[in-house]
Amino acid sequence: MFALMSAIYQTNFQFPKQTKFYRGKVRDVYTIDDRYLVMIASDRISAFDVVLPKPIPYKGQVLNQVATHFLNLTKNIVPNWMVDSPDPNVTVGRMCEPFKVEMVIRGYMSGHAAREYNAGRRTLSGVAMPEGMKENDKFPEPIITPTTKADAGHDLDISKEEILKMGLVSAEDYATLELYTRSLFKFGSEEANSKGLILVDTKYEFGKADGKIFLIDEIHTPDSSRYFYYDGYEERQKKGEPQKQLSKEFVRQWLIENNFMGKEGQQPPAMNDDFIRTVTQRYIELYEKVTGKKFEPASNSNPDERIEKNVREWIERNV
Repeated sequence: MFALMSAIYQTNFQFPKQTKFYRGKVRDVYTIDDRYLVMIASDRISAFDVVLPKPIPYKGQVLNQVATHFLNLTKNIVPNWMVDSPDPNVTVGRMCEPFKVEMVIRGYMSGHAAREYNAGRRTLSGVAMPEGMKENDKFPEPIITPTTKADAGHDLDISKEEILKMGLVSAEDYATLELYTRSLFKFGSEEANSKGLILVDTKYEFGKADGKIFLIDEIHTPDSSRYFYYDGYEERQKKGEPQKQLSKEFVRQWLIENNFMGKEGQQPPAMNDDFIRTVTQRYIELYEKVTGKKFEPASNSNPDERIEKNVREWIERNV
């Protein structure tokens, strides 16, 4: 059903007025005129902070369009970096100086939090987790568990106290980041509930420009968030069954089953075409469920050519 060979693994453009280039785990970022970031969502997939060898068709489009959907919906709650989206895989935004922390917020004890809890630890990023919880239980109140933002390798849990002590963020700015994080999570949770989903946990990144804090990068995407299906959640918890979820967690679980957790010396297992198609379908399912819109695949016969044309035209019109 999907042409695996036409997925976007990486881009190598030279745009007019381009001043910098940076390749992240998933996005290729071009700086234009030292004012704008052109962020291209590739089809690369990462897990345990490692980029896996094969791309996932349409994943980049899903990520970009989910993010632009929520950036548009939340711009009146929190100012964000987005200026335009000239292509299904591309967001253009204002340049900001990123904070060196990611704001992770968790409504439920899942994923990394559950792995830590099951290992006997009762604090995460300096935040206490109640005794007597089971995996996927709801926290009494959502908890904010920040991580460092690593340029390479693993992000590390870090407490608010350590962030302030190290001077990574000022006390005044951190208070704003917490406020924005809780406001966005509240909105995202209500939006998810209205679509029959539970927003389990997510992360937000922020930056500063002209003395003002902006939400940057992606928001409420399958790469940055975990979703459960609302229907049957309580029953599955009572029976101790795994939750039905829409997120990248199933890829992590598949990797764990194949003895890979991003540890030194471990090699990612090979993904066959059937598994890749399954991952694509899951991303598309999440897009449609989360946004309530039908997924319209962009032309991917020559995605590089399409993206380059659309971005060049945007630059000519706006820079």
